[in-house]
Amino acid sequence: MGRQNSLNQDSPPGIQSVQSESSSPGRSPWLWVPSLYFTEGLPYVIAMTISVVMYKRLGISNTEIALYTSWLYLPWVIKPLWSPFVEMYGRKRSWILLMQLVIGASLACIALTVPAGRFFQYTLAFFWLMAFSSATHDIAADGFYMLGLRQDLQAAFVGVRTLFYRVATIAAQGGLVILAGQMEGANGIVRAWSVSFFACAIVFLLLCGYHFLVLPRPALDRPAPQSSRNLLSEYLRIISLYFQRKDIIAVLAFFLFYRFAESQLVKLIAPFLLDPRTAGGLGLTTSEVGFAYGTVGIIALSAGGLLGGYVIYRNGLKFWLWPMVFAMHLPDLAFVYLSQAMPQSLLLINCAIAVEQFGYGFGFTAYTMYMIMISEGDYRTVFYAISTGFMALGMMVPGMFSGWLQESMGYGNFFLWIVISTIPGFVVPALVRIDPGYGRRQTPSER
Repeated sequence: MGRQNSLNQDSPPGIQSVQSESSSPGRSPWLWVPSLYFTEGLPYVIAMTISVVMYKRLGISNTEIALYTSWLYLPWVIKPLWSPFVEMYGRKRSWILLMQLVIGASLACIALTVPAGRFFQYTLAFFWLMAFSSATHDIAADGFYMLGLRQDLQAAFVGVRTLFYRVATIAAQGGLVILAGQMEGANGIVRAWSVSFFACAIVFLLLCGYHFLVLPRPALDRPAPQSSRNLLSEYLRIISLYFQRKDIIAVLAFFLFYRFAESQLVKLIAPFLLDPRTAGGLGLTTSEVGFAYGTVGIIALSAGGLLGGYVIYRNGLKFWLWPMVFAMHLPDLAFVYLSQAMPQSLLLINCAIAVEQFGYGFGFTAYTMYMIMISEGDYRTVFYAISTGFMALGMMVPGMFSGWLQESMGYGNFFLWIVISTIPGFVVPALVRIDPGYGRRQTPSER
């Protein structure tokens, strides 16, 4: 019996019987955690990355692309403003299903307006609708995740949820871009992207139907208790609880500046890969970008995320914080190399992207677990939404000006600036406080 307990304790996440540890007996998290985070990742990647590739292929300038697509972060920035309503009214499960329907419809509308004369304005409007719906979906889905799993299993599954979030990225950033690239030659750029978005809308609506059937109904999934105060007072009370932490300045600094370099880099990776060599880019085709950045890169990023979740589960977040900080930022040097050496080899380009993305995936795990830690409490859905709102703000503002910086400096100097921009990412982790045991697997006596 003792040997069996030891084996169970040392088994990696997923080998133990997680089915009985969910809030919904009989419904394994493996049925819904992977698909839920695949569905959460898809619209975010489409808004933040696929829109960049599409607008680049449709002739929009880097300055306009970076500025207007960075504004699409706004719904994730301000989602804390309506997150208390998701907490107070309705079940998380119902919010998830409703938002998935709206997102699917938004994707179909983008497909319809790509051929329009004023496609830039129309498609941006529907990207905004999709982004607001996706941000609301995130509030409900992240709250649903925290209701369904114990703390140590939240750490164990953080790698799984990151993996399937990244699988969604591969499906969109790789599959969708490759599909559009393959169709561009025979059907033209406009029709290729229109058909690709129609296909994406169909997939998303099918996922909505799947979740209607498989999402559990946890006993804890119910509206938050409301006091006798009026709605506005209750709303303000819930929001204010988040900012009453003694270390709130350090918390917000971490959320805003840990990804300062990445917030600028992410907007210019695809344009750099697509731009001709005469403009300082690598001159790849749409399909080559879909494979290199959207497939190889995302597989490496997912592997980094899975490894990050596993090592935190073994040793705790505090133990791995600084290795993850270095892994997050040092690989940005890969783009300095690519912009200076301008290699012709697709293999070398893919390897450089894989190294940078693996480090980013491993380092971002610390950020995700810190957000979960900060969000613990009676209003975890709202608190997590506020945390992710500050995360989005830290991505939106620097990203808005990254296109202008790149066009002013050129790609070579811009990527050198990115390396300098990693300095805040090394400073803010020193300010945060983390329990040495947080995220580490629990022994039977600790449960």
